[in-house]
Amino acid sequence: MEERRQGIEALLISIFTDISAPPISYFDYIIIGGGTSGCALAATLSQSTATVLLLERGDSPYTYPNVNHITGFAATLADTSPTSASQLFVSSDGVINHRARVLGGGSALNAGFFTRASEMYVGRVGWDQRLVNESYEWVERKVAYWPLMMAWQSAVRDGLIEAGVLPYNGFTTEHIYGTKVGGSIFDENGRRHTAADLLEYADVENIVVYLKSTVHRILFATRGQKRPKAHGVLFKDANGKKHIAYLKSGPQNEIILSAGALGSPQLLMLSGVGPAQHLRAHKIRVVMDQPMVGQGMSDNPMNAIVIPSPQPVEISLIQVVGITRSESYIEAASGSFDLDLVHKIALDLGLPLNLGDILSTVDLPLNSTLNAGIILEKIMGPLSTGHLELQTKDPNDNPKVTFNYFKEPQDLQRCVQGMETIIKVIESKSLTNFRYPLTPVKSLFDLMVALPLNLRPKHVTDTLSLEQFCMDTVITIWHYHGGCQVGKVVDHDYKVVGVDSLRVIDGSTFYNSPGTNPQATVMMLGRYMGQRILGERYEHGRK
Repeated sequence: MEERRQGIEALLISIFTDISAPPISYFDYIIIGGGTSGCALAATLSQSTATVLLLERGDSPYTYPNVNHITGFAATLADTSPTSASQLFVSSDGVINHRARVLGGGSALNAGFFTRASEMYVGRVGWDQRLVNESYEWVERKVAYWPLMMAWQSAVRDGLIEAGVLPYNGFTTEHIYGTKVGGSIFDENGRRHTAADLLEYADVENIVVYLKSTVHRILFATRGQKRPKAHGVLFKDANGKKHIAYLKSGPQNEIILSAGALGSPQLLMLSGVGPAQHLRAHKIRVVMDQPMVGQGMSDNPMNAIVIPSPQPVEISLIQVVGITRSESYIEAASGSFDLDLVHKIALDLGLPLNLGDILSTVDLPLNSTLNAGIILEKIMGPLSTGHLELQTKDPNDNPKVTFNYFKEPQDLQRCVQGMETIIKVIESKSLTNFRYPLTPVKSLFDLMVALPLNLRPKHVTDTLSLEQFCMDTVITIWHYHGGCQVGKVVDHDYKVVGVDSLRVIDGSTFYNSPGTNPQATVMMLGRYMGQRILGERYEHGRK
């Protein structure tokens, strides 16, 4: 396994470059964003005679030790330095969130769970099921593994079964009702395999990857055109030097945005495609008035319970999931939690925190680490939506995002039903060895209310009302999507409506998050659409 890892890194180094890009260059395809979808797309498009440029604003994941191992999960998210892999942002809802700033995108930051979308989801979106399955398999050969089930995850699995989340479906990546063990991008040694590993498929003769290269805007030709045509991108390297990459002449050549649910609508607006009044307010020349850019933003709300354990628990991220018929998904993680880090986060956010008071709610001593399991729920969908707006004209700055968590009553009801299932799991016989016997469930809820989870106000009824608890302790599971949705901003071929030679292929096109966790489907989409695009370019395409 280690030899294969070193081989992958050596291959990828051969297509990465720290050498400054030329002032002007030409390619058949220019992909903006080397994230979860962009890496799969770039690798696929390079498997032809076409030339591909992949532009990523972050660095290689292999330069970050914490990114590459399961033990670095929390440290990666806590690193808010300007060149970190994770860029912090806070939505206007008061929920703390992160966006990826690294090759591999969200797959370099997330909890690693690998599971497919349901056949119903695939049918509703209108994808070809055969090509979808082939694309999933292509991804899985490089990055998907079966997790090693240890004590805590096994107890949660058994607790879900006791709680009636049935049937038990064993190890599977399929999205089906009941309890299952899914795949993971962490291998048996705890090493993370990101979407960047998919570049191992790339034809190195046809692809160039520029890291630490931030696209500032897409360039459009309008003179002599029936409608605007994307023909180049302006980007800056790590030293702030400007470069322009143009499309080569040819009707099939395209620019493809794969910058994610925040980056793709943000870059469309910065390039003059978006709500005209909003663009003019930022002194951006309007290329096309498109009021739906930035609309339909959603983030699947997550609520969780931390369960201090009297015995050691393994370090684990998401492995088991209970897919309930009330459309809430129950998942778990575990490890030793650094309370000093919790204190630091509270100080950084300006939140009051007394660890002694928090631990007294569960009758525990004040130690620097806490052995604990976490059981969380997220809801499907969600139905609630919000919007994204520019704050500045700098693509390095976060846009302003509103997700409107629980605006739709059905979302809140699903959260309540999910929390009710979690209570059943906590009270199951299977979790007996992982609970302090004199700690009631209410004290666990008190603990969650006391922790610095978000910037939302708290209420005295938080632990008496599950509805209030859901609203006040909501956090993210980083499954946000929307902003460039199919049928509103792009068509069913992911081409931006109203302009030529421009597509968006990433999670910003989704209405709902696929499956319990979307990363497998976002990687699949990059491969799937790469095949479709090559099919358009050549009569049969190349696989």
